Amino acid sequence: MDYDFTEELKKKISDNILSVKQSIEDAERAAGREKGSVTLIGVTKVFPVEYAEAAAMSGLKDLGENRVQELVPKIERFSALGIDADWHLIGTLQKNKVKYITGKTYLIHSVNSVELAEEISKRSLSNNVTSNILLQANVSGEESKHGFAPHELKPAIDKICNLPSINICGLMTMAPIETYEGQAREVFAKTRVIFEELKEYTGLESWKVLSMGMSQDYRSAILEGSTHVRIGTAIFGNRAEYKPV
Repeated sequence: MDYDFTEELKKKISDNILSVKQSIEDAERAAGREKGSVTLIGVTKVFPVEYAEAAAMSGLKDLGENRVQELVPKIERFSALGIDADWHLIGTLQKNKVKYITGKTYLIHSVNSVELAEEISKRSLSNNVTSNILLQANVSGEESKHGFAPHELKPAIDKICNLPSINICGLMTMAPIETYEGQAREVFAKTRVIFEELKEYTGLESWKVLSMGMSQDYRSAILEGSTHVRIGTAIFGNRAEYKPV
């Protein structure tokens, strides 16, 4: 399938990245944080690999995908082209898909059960690699969202910390679509408190990542301590409007 991938579109992606980076810097400054304290992850869900290539050529090293079936071909394409990138899996990961990404991801954001962590550990051990993971925290309490409830995190960590070939690097969360102004920020603030409590509880040197914030709410997430924001629409456009040609 061919895609309408023009120089104009490449420039648009590059300009969007610059705009988002500037917005991140503004939020860092407003939060009293150091410039560069937030990692921007460009999420290319549903968009073809050329969009990811354009982002990489614009200096964006961290790229994310929601689905394994989209992630693996893009990683292979980048490898063939010799393009260096840190790939993040940010969407729900099924246990039967772990084998396809073992050793290929920089960070798995969406570990939502001990059983999934056990599978990642088993596959990583057999492939002689160590996988970096985040625990997905369902702080908003929405039934539609995956993840550990806050009270489930310590028992899960106690089990996962004993698994070989895994580094727990922190937490990931998703805020609800706001029904009132400030709702997302409230969830981010609660998650930050939990993150800090667990950092002390675990004593893990690897516990450094708080992944929260997407195109519609990343500024609020940064104000509440997010270290990694996952941005798709603000860089690549509206997925619902994207039509390959």
